[in-house]
Amino acid sequence: MKKLTFLLSAILFTSLAFAQSDFSGTWKLNSSKSKLGDQFSFAPKEIIVVQKGNDMSVEKHSSFQDQDFTTNDKLTLDGKECINTGFMDSEKKSTVVWSDDKKSLTITSKVPMQDETMTIIEVYKMDAGNMVIESKASSSYGDMEETQVYDKQ
Repeated sequence: MKKLTFLLSAILFTSLAFAQSDFSGTWKLNSSKSKLGDQFSFAPKEIIVVQKGNDMSVEKHSSFQDQDFTTNDKLTLDGKECINTGFMDSEKKSTVVWSDDKKSLTITSKVPMQDETMTIIEVYKMDAGNMVIESKASSSYGDMEETQVYDKQ
C-alpha cells in the first residue's frame, strides 16, 4: 500500500512539475504594473488567447494615434514557422518555442518594414495570476523593451 501511494504521488508530482502553462483567456492591460515605453508603447489594451494542444491564437486589441485596430495571429507551439498578416498587410513570420520547464514561451517574429526587417521577441509567462509579456523590438530605428502585465477577465 505504501509503495502504491508513493508511486501515485510521484506520478502526480511529475505531471504537475512538467505541465505547460496555459495562457488561454481574455486579458486586460494593467498599466500600473507594467513598464511601458515613455513616448510610445506596443502594448495592446486587451489580448484574447485560445490555446489548445499544439495551436494558439492571439487576438490583440490596440490603439495608435486614436485609431483602434485588431491583429490576429495563428501560431503552432512546435517551433515551426507561422505566417500571419503584419504591419500594412506585410507577411509576419513567427516561431514559438517553449522554455525547458514549459512555464514560458518565446514568440520571435520578423516583420518587413520598408527596406528592412523588424525583429520582435515576446516572452509569455504567468506571475501571480497575471500574464506577463516581456517584449523587445529591434530595427534600424532603435531598440525598445517593455514589460506588459495583464489581468485575467
